[in-house]
Amino acid sequence: MFKILRTSRSRLDRTAVRKENKESRMSSPELLTGESCLDFSLVDAYTVPISDSAALRIYSDTRPHTWKIADLQKGLILVRDGKEVVGEGTGFGLPILVCSPETYFSGTSKVFVAQHGEGWVIRKEYTMDRTSRNKFRNVTLENREARSFFAHLAYLYQRHPKFRFLTLKSLTQKIDVATSFVKTPPAGTVTVTYAVDKQHISVKADFRQLKAVKLERIFMLNEQGSTVFRKYVDSQNTMLTDGKIGAWDDIGAEWASLTVPREDFGFRLWKKDGSVLRRGREFLEDSLDWVGLEYEISPKNTAFEYSIEILGV
Repeated sequence: MFKILRTSRSRLDRTAVRKENKESRMSSPELLTGESCLDFSLVDAYTVPISDSAALRIYSDTRPHTWKIADLQKGLILVRDGKEVVGEGTGFGLPILVCSPETYFSGTSKVFVAQHGEGWVIRKEYTMDRTSRNKFRNVTLENREARSFFAHLAYLYQRHPKFRFLTLKSLTQKIDVATSFVKTPPAGTVTVTYAVDKQHISVKADFRQLKAVKLERIFMLNEQGSTVFRKYVDSQNTMLTDGKIGAWDDIGAEWASLTVPREDFGFRLWKKDGSVLRRGREFLEDSLDWVGLEYEISPKNTAFEYSIEILGV
């Protein structure tokens, strides 16, 4: 999972890239526009096929229950040949709220699904009712001084690449520090609508139901498993694999993708005005397994929309 405290397709010429970007981003917004007219059904879990071999899956509970984020909600999960390939990732389109002094995650949700022609619209209402606590041995660290220690580790980690051979989470593990997520009075609800039209996903997050919390930053996470999607490529012809992807690096390219090496299968996102797009990856045996493209958004936004393209299906 990404750090709050704390890698293609063939190269395309610029003309083709611009054309493909425009087509991809215009693929399914009409599904979101007509959302209020759809007949939604409340579901516990739902799988949307996008090809003979690939699908997208959503849960109302916190499945898959993987390692440190077992009790947190996930977004859309990629499925290939019947197997979930999310690893310890959060899935596509998962909101995180950074407030003062807490960071809020979701542990509770409701999921509604409607079919629209050949496409599907999934609406997931995330109740932001979990906060993180760091523990040293069995003592919970809640005071300001203790939290500033982890903030300082995160600063060093982001600013000094030499620290990156030790991930922030693995570093804290080595000194017997762990992160837990505890239930707390909710900061409100974030409603995320996913319009799925073949290989295109339009994501719209609505932040209008948040309470009067001191919101500082919003993140929209888009993560799957790091042992599957090991190759990073972007529109500036940057190509990275595995650990060279980095853990929390800004992306200046127009688009970025994560794919299976020597295959086209993967996903692509685009840079959006008014946000920061970053790439990240962490793998630690039996503990960490995520790779993703994350947006940081201003707390002034009441909504945020973006598109995801599933490649090689």
